[in-house]
Amino acid sequence: MRISNSHLQQLTIFTTVLTGAGIGTMYYLLQKNFAASDYHRLALQELEACPVAMESLGAPPLKVHNIHLTDRYNRVDKHTAQIKIPVTGIKSGGYLCASSLRDPNTNRWNLKQAVLKLREGNAIDLLNPPSTTAQSHAAGHADGVDVGRWH
Repeated sequence: MRISNSHLQQLTIFTTVLTGAGIGTMYYLLQKNFAASDYHRLALQELEACPVAMESLGAPPLKVHNIHLTDRYNRVDKHTAQIKIPVTGIKSGGYLCASSLRDPNTNRWNLKQAVLKLREGNAIDLLNPPSTTAQSHAAGHADGVDVGRWH
């Protein structure tokens, strides 16, 4: 049985379009799943509650971008979550690096570490933020926070 070249071309185009649509849908659903998760929400709440970090970004408005799915530092399993959330404001941007643990008794996520790492190289520990006046004069690094792996 012979199949014409035009039929093979149509089949190839159809398969390519279908595969692309499937990959696009999967990407969208993964991003939606990340954004709806408790560990993602807790990290963003901590950022929004820190006036020093929000001022450094020039927020509001705060723009939260999609997580880079290929970034090897974004890891989530049953008990731990470590994510880098790209964020930008009017003045600057950076990554909100967060680490969370799931409490086995309550099955709820607890934020263990939240650091805003700005493009300029400064880091703000959101769980122990500097005072507003100290931050405006000194662009400090988050002391005692392991952000070395978050590049």
